[in-house]
Amino acid sequence: MSSFLTPGSSNSKTNAATLALQGGRPVRTKPWPVWPVWDRDAEESILSILRSGNWYRGRGNTVSQFEEQYARLLGAKRCVSTVNGTGALLTALHVLDIGVGDEVIVSPYTFIATYNVVIGSCALPVFADTDPETFQINPDKIEERITERTRAILPVHILGLPANMDRINAIAKKHSLAVVEDACQAWLAEWRGKKCGTIGDLGCFSFQNSKHLPCGEGGAVTGNDPALMDRVYSYHDCGRPYGSVAKTSSYPIIGTNRRMTEYQAAILISQLKRLERDTETRWQNAQYLTSKIRHIPGILPHKLYEGVTKAAYHLYPFRYQKAYFNNAPRERFLAALRAEGIPCGGGYGPQYRDGLIEVALNSKNFKRAFSKTRLDRYRDELHYPANDRLCEEAVWISQKLLLTGKRDMDDIASAILKIYENRDRLG
Repeated sequence: MSSFLTPGSSNSKTNAATLALQGGRPVRTKPWPVWPVWDRDAEESILSILRSGNWYRGRGNTVSQFEEQYARLLGAKRCVSTVNGTGALLTALHVLDIGVGDEVIVSPYTFIATYNVVIGSCALPVFADTDPETFQINPDKIEERITERTRAILPVHILGLPANMDRINAIAKKHSLAVVEDACQAWLAEWRGKKCGTIGDLGCFSFQNSKHLPCGEGGAVTGNDPALMDRVYSYHDCGRPYGSVAKTSSYPIIGTNRRMTEYQAAILISQLKRLERDTETRWQNAQYLTSKIRHIPGILPHKLYEGVTKAAYHLYPFRYQKAYFNNAPRERFLAALRAEGIPCGGGYGPQYRDGLIEVALNSKNFKRAFSKTRLDRYRDELHYPANDRLCEEAVWISQKLLLTGKRDMDDIASAILKIYENRDRLG
C-alpha cells in the first residue's frame, strides 16, 4: 500500500488482521531480490583471464585497474587490494607499526574481525561503549579509555552508517593517535561529502559475498599518504620493494602475501558499474522507510549524525522496545516479522562475553606483552551497558530489501504496524 496509516487510525485495515504467526495472511508473499547479482556481460572478461593462465596480479593488470577505478570513485589517492577485509585491517595495523603491547580503541558493536585483527597483532582491543541511537562508537567514551599504550582508534562504520569522524579525528589529533577506518560495510557512505575510508590515516574495505561490492572474498586498503601506501603495497606483496620502499634487497621489509587475484578484480570491475546506482536506491528507500516506522510506538529507527551526507545501509537497523509490545521478547517479534514475509535478524551480541577475550588474555603472548595489573584492570573494564542494551534491542533488515521500491518499503512498515496492533496476542 502506498499510503501508510499511523497507529490508532480508525480506518486501518491492519487492526482486524490476524498475525501470520497465528495463521493469518502474511503482509508480504512476493519474493525479495537475491544477492549477489551477476552481470552476464562480464563473463567474457573472467573467461579471458582464466584462459590466459595469468591469474595473479604479478602477471596481469586487472587488479591494478580495479585499484585505480576504486580509488578514483572514493576520492582517495591510492588503493591496494587484498584477499579479504580482515587482511586489509591486519595490513593497516601492521604498516602503522601497531603490535605487541599496544592498545587500540575500538567499538564493541562490530563484526568479530575487528576484535580479531587487534588481538592477532598482540595488541589489546580497548572498547569504548556504543551510542545506541546511532549504533556507532560513542565519541564521549573514547578519551576515558586512552592510556600511555594507546596507539590508534579503529572506528567502525558499522552497518554502513558513518561514525562521528569529526570527533574521532579531533581526539586522535589531540593524543597523537592514528585512525584506521573499518569501512568494511560502508562503500560510498559519506561524512560531510567525503567518502568513508578516506577520512582517517587508512581505510579498510571488504568485498565478501554479502557485501555491496562483492567478489566472494576480497578487500582493500585506501589512503592518501604515498609513503604509507607504498608500505601497504610492499607488505601485502611479501615485502618486495615498491615506490619509496627502496630496493636495498629483494625483500627490504618483512611482508606477507595478501594479494588479490586477477579474476576477483574482474568481478569487482563489473560490480562497480552498479554500485553508485544501488547505493542511491538504498539511501532513498532507507529514508522513506524511516519516515514510515518512526511513529510506531516501541520502534526506534537509528539516527544519523549531523555530519552524515549519505549512509550505505549494508543493513537497515532499528531498536525494538518490548515494553510497547506487551513485553514480548525480541525473538518473538522477529519471528512474527519473518512470518509476515519480512526477513530480519537480531544483529550482534555482546561478543566480549563469548570467551574470545579471555582466551587472548590468558595466552602466553599476552602475558608476556602486558602486566598482570593491566590485564586484571582490563577485565574489570569489560562493562558496556549501552552496548548491552543495543544488543538486546537491535533489529536488522538486509540491504537487498532496500533494492526495491516504495511499495516494498510500505510492506515492511505495514508488517511492523500489524504486529504492534496485535501486540496483545504476540506472546
